[in-house]
Amino acid sequence: MKGIIFKSAAVLGFSALSAISFAQDAPIELPSASSVYIRDYEAFKLAANDTETLTKKPANAAPEVKKSEFEPSWLTGSKVHEYFGLATIAAAALTAMTHPDSCEHNCSSTNTGPRQTNGTHAHLAEATVALAAATIATGLVVHWDDIHVSDGIRDPDNLHVLFGVTGAALMAYAVNKSKNSAVPVSHAGIAELGALGMVVAIKLTW
Repeated sequence: MKGIIFKSAAVLGFSALSAISFAQDAPIELPSASSVYIRDYEAFKLAANDTETLTKKPANAAPEVKKSEFEPSWLTGSKVHEYFGLATIAAAALTAMTHPDSCEHNCSSTNTGPRQTNGTHAHLAEATVALAAATIATGLVVHWDDIHVSDGIRDPDNLHVLFGVTGAALMAYAVNKSKNSAVPVSHAGIAELGALGMVVAIKLTW
């Protein structure tokens, strides 16, 4: 009996020693900090790639072009017409401001030829008429399609043409009347009325 017990104890002890020895020889895989870090980094990288894949535009997509507000050119046919009109009004104002209080030269009633006019007032008057003519010409060229007689005289475009052309004609008449007279003649009122007509024309389409 004692022999059986002894043999059994010996077998159990040998088995335990063998198990301990096997456990010591077998590698024990425990998660290290580096492996956890690498695994988490790989998972984060995959998630980032997935997000990038969802948001990334296809390679053949056209490049995005930023839209900018449209800025019209400062020099167009319409702008040139407008500038000429404003310059005409400014020149008319300067002409009125330089009107001489008395006769300049050769104002004798005995002079039968045209009066010689070489003063500032006369030159400004001629420049005003030239600018008015340029205003009418550019207006007809640029805005010819906007003029419709069938729309009636109350149409703003038609009124613009009527007042502009009439104003320019009155100023030209005033300048011509004074220039071809041997003596000073009343012409300021006609010229001012013409300038007022051009102001109204500009105001209608401002």
